[in-house]
Parts: sequence; C-alpha cells; structure tokens
Amino acid sequence: MKIIVCLKQVPHQDARLDIRSDGAWIQEEGIKFEINTYDTYALEEALRIKDAAEAEVVVVSIGPDRVTQALRTALGMGADRAIHVKDPEAEASDAIGLAKILAAIVKAESPDLVIMGMMSDDGNFAAIAPMLAGLTDMPHTTAAVKVERSNGTLRIDREIEGGAREVVELRSPCVIAVQTGINQVRYASLKGIMAAKKKPFDVKSIADLGLGGQVGAAAVKVRIEKISPPVKGERAEILEGSTQEIADRLVGKIKELGLL
Repeated sequence: MKIIVCLKQVPHQDARLDIRSDGAWIQEEGIKFEINTYDTYALEEALRIKDAAEAEVVVVSIGPDRVTQALRTALGMGADRAIHVKDPEAEASDAIGLAKILAAIVKAESPDLVIMGMMSDDGNFAAIAPMLAGLTDMPHTTAAVKVERSNGTLRIDREIEGGAREVVELRSPCVIAVQTGINQVRYASLKGIMAAKKKPFDVKSIADLGLGGQVGAAAVKVRIEKISPPVKGERAEILEGSTQEIADRLVGKIKELGLL
C-alpha cells in the first residue's frame, strides 16, 4: 500500500507577523516556520496505517529551500521518502495551481490513499483537497475525525454543521482531508532523525511535472490584493449594577445589535 501525505510549511504559531511593503502578504524573511497543524495530524494518521499494515508513506511539499526542514521532520517521524517541488514558477500559485502540482505527483505515484490536512493555518481556504480529488478523479471526503480500514474500504467519520457527524465509505484510491484532533501526533525520535538523513529525497521542478505556464503567478484565478490587521473597535463597555440589572441591560444591548 502506498500513502501520499501532502504537507505545507507555514509561519510558526509564535512568529511575529509583519505585512509586506506591497500589502499583499506577510514578510516571510527572518521568521520561523513549521509544518501546518492540520497536516501533522494527516501524517500521523498515515503513520498509524503504516504501523498496522505494510505501507509506504511518501510526503510531498511545495516551496522554497526552507521546506526541506519540514520534509526532513516528517521523515524523522517515520515517513519513508519525500518529494520536494522546488521551483520559482510554483511561487504565488493559488489553490487550483497547488492542486495541479499535487495532482501531477499523485498521477505519477499512483497511491492507494492521499491524506492531507483539511486546511492550512495561514490560508484557511480548505479548497485544495476537493480540487485535487477532482483533478485525479478520486472520491474524497473532508473534516475526517476517524478513519477505519477494512478489506480495501475506508469508513470515515466526518464533522458536519451543528456538531453532528456523518459516516461515509470510500474505496481506494481516494483523498481524505483530516480535522485536527483525529489522533495524537508523535514526535520524531533521535533514531528517526538520524535515519531520515539516509531516506530518499527527490526534488522536482515544474518542468519535470509538465506544468510549465499552468501554475504560478501568471496562471492564478484568485489573487490576494491586500491583507491587514483586524480593525480595532471601540473599547468595551462595562455594565454595572445588580446581577438582574446587568442581565437586563446585556439583553437590551444584544437586541440593539440585532443579535437576538
């Protein structure tokens, strides 16, 4: 069995984020990066399948040189080999561009299962998994909180609106986008980190994938024009009085705002 895990490297959760001079994104130089939180759960889920049965886990990521660190970490956790798509032409790709790159990898590798995080910590689009499934003609599901395998069928519990759950069954090959909390993510051991140095690490360009002119800034369908910090509102109003008076005034405020 072959499992592909798609990883994204995102700014560290404790990094100070400053807006770039053009206002279109953050200043990435000089800050720490880490594996996207959702993707760590996807990797752990793949490694658990590997632990329970014979499976090869291949991690894939797109980005500049720094992405090597994320892939090496994944190899140290137990993945078998890595594919790094490193090419300036891939930079500034939108969701469909990234999905095309991943689809090219998936078609070349012919995995039994593709697992990825439901969304990225920085973009929050939650669009790439469905797009990847469409481009590769694979069944898929998102927001998975439990995955069980039986005779080639995957039974998946997924979160839906209102806190309810939906159960779906998929046949391999398929794409699963997981929710955070689906499992408990392991750490890379010292032995694993040392072993990672000897594991296969493949670097591919956009030309290698046959996608010249189809991805990157020139091919985007969605472009971020501007980002900005949240607008600061007025200072909070402190309600005083007895418990009943505060409750009555609070309800009145809520009604004024049209929230009740």
